[in-house]
Amino acid sequence: MRRIFVVVLGLFAILIAATARWTVVEADDLNQNALNRRPQLETARVPRGTIRAADGTLLARSIKQDDGTYRRRYTEAAREASHFVGYSYTNAGQDGIEKTHQDDLVGKVSSAATLLSALRGNERGNDVVATLEPKVQRAALAGIGDRTGAAVAIDTRTGGILAMASTPNYDPNDFATDAGIKRSYSAAGKPMVNKATQGAFPPGSTMKVVTAAAALASGKYQPDTLIDGSSPLIVETVPLSNFGGEQYGKESLTYSLTHSINTAFARVAEDLGPDPIANAMKDFDFEEQLPIDFPKDHLLASGVRDSRTGKLIPVNADVDIARVAIGQERLLVTPLQMAFVAATIARGGDKPRLATVERVLDPDGRTVKRLGDGKSAGRAMSRRDAADLTGMMEKVVQEGTGTAANLTGLSVAGKTGSAETDQSRDLTDPWFIGFAPADNPRVAVAVVLKDIVGGQGGINAAPIAKAMMEAAL
Repeated sequence: MRRIFVVVLGLFAILIAATARWTVVEADDLNQNALNRRPQLETARVPRGTIRAADGTLLARSIKQDDGTYRRRYTEAAREASHFVGYSYTNAGQDGIEKTHQDDLVGKVSSAATLLSALRGNERGNDVVATLEPKVQRAALAGIGDRTGAAVAIDTRTGGILAMASTPNYDPNDFATDAGIKRSYSAAGKPMVNKATQGAFPPGSTMKVVTAAAALASGKYQPDTLIDGSSPLIVETVPLSNFGGEQYGKESLTYSLTHSINTAFARVAEDLGPDPIANAMKDFDFEEQLPIDFPKDHLLASGVRDSRTGKLIPVNADVDIARVAIGQERLLVTPLQMAFVAATIARGGDKPRLATVERVLDPDGRTVKRLGDGKSAGRAMSRRDAADLTGMMEKVVQEGTGTAANLTGLSVAGKTGSAETDQSRDLTDPWFIGFAPADNPRVAVAVVLKDIVGGQGGINAAPIAKAMMEAAL
């Protein structure tokens, strides 16, 4: 009898250990497993909490169905920010902040609680207050219009995402049916690709702010250091020219940024060599996913990519560093990355920990979690260098290529870009990145449009950035 007792006790211990492993140690992996239907069960049987924008605008809520399950319903404001909000349906799973904040929205419901909710009908998830500002999102969408593009706005104080626009977008309500899912994935313009976080665009001359950061960090360059701006510059037997073939003499680093002199920045890069440029890129979190509560499979790392495989390759002697320095070659970035660069400079070189959710509230309205608190994700550059670079970027908007981003009564720091994508058809990706007010930053933005005939950042992208900053301020 004693031997049987010991055996039973041992089996009981094994059962407890196995249960602990699957419910504690392996819990996250199980929840992420596509074959695990528990998250979908939670979604169906327990009403998810609401999602509201920062200004209180309702984005998503759960509606009870005749069979006792709940189905998500998305508002017009959510449809305008579909890539940001995402969706949650039993047949489709989750995306956007619906996915990253799944545990919050279902209140980390256990299987037992799920059963109780079905019996009692009084369990529900937590409510989420997002960082999204609908008026900033609408300004971005209105500016982009029916063109393909993306725009991001970041609260420089908190790291909160104020806007994440990607066009074309989609209607998350369509994911309630298989037909709607198929329609969304087959639509023209790839609406299911979040171009703000997954879109790979050549940054053009917006990259010059990173090159300028490398130059300042080297100690070899100051804002007033003179650089040869003559054109063309022969790089590896291929001419590199200024926009429109313009000629310049010995110009300061500030003037070169203000008027976006390609040859000056190419010469800076050749003088520095690949290592300082590569280090500056890494300091700004190129080549890795940015620190943000967003689905990891929707975060593309920015950097130089092999044109055949698409994989990231190191910035070294095998890379045309002169063209990387002006945002060409095989350098591809996301709008989120360049907004992050602008926000980092605005914060005096301190990288923000980005956030899509401001706070989580329990069903009684009590705050149970607070995000977007402005915590640092590390330092990219010194305060002095960031201050110098801010002054240089102010000149771009005051008297250079970015005057269309000027705000009445407020100083703006920025940089334009016009990345060549198809010279034979005169196609470019126009860019603008920047922040305002320059002397007390509150918002940083990045805007890009895809394949615009004769496009220029100062003409096509800067006005959109201006409207977004106005809406945020």
